[in-house]
Amino acid sequence: MQNASVEQLVQYLAKLPGLGPRSARRAVLHLIKRQDGLLKPLIKAMDEVAREIRTCSTCGNVDTNDPCAVCTDARRDHTIICVVEDVADLWALERTAVFKGVYHVLGGTLSALDGVGPDDLNIPTLVRRTDSDGVAEVVLALSATVDGQTTAHYIADSLNRETINVTALAHGVPVGGELDYLDEGTLTTALRARREVQ
Repeated sequence: MQNASVEQLVQYLAKLPGLGPRSARRAVLHLIKRQDGLLKPLIKAMDEVAREIRTCSTCGNVDTNDPCAVCTDARRDHTIICVVEDVADLWALERTAVFKGVYHVLGGTLSALDGVGPDDLNIPTLVRRTDSDGVAEVVLALSATVDGQTTAHYIADSLNRETINVTALAHGVPVGGELDYLDEGTLTTALRARREVQ
């Protein structure tokens, strides 16, 4: 029989992505065994994040400031906006240190089955932002799913294509990928997006 507070912690951790009840129990046990070195610093860090984190009113990123550090960085190219589904996608692109523009987080994708429409996402905000900020290019960095591509087409149709160049990330064969292990959709996209060898 476990303590009620320990069981509650297990239940909360089990709600995290990638953790089920068994993994959550192992994590809680690990935290309990290392209270001073891990549990207490984790509690402190989580409390600080809960108090200090803000959602950027410009792009939807999370930061301790509003607007966020990306939006206020004068070294970035504010004429190029990369549209992503979630903050995790923004962080993934930032890890590459290649993209030098700014971002716009949608908060998901359009989904008729789930009842998610344009007003449920940050699409109207994106359209207003592109109309007023001198934006020259919008890069659609959305997933290659049906919902992701539906969202990409909706956004492309919503933007003023006379003044804004709308581009999308390339899809296809991943670096190090073997053709035999790829699905037909990925291979089809890769064939259609083929380019001249440099």
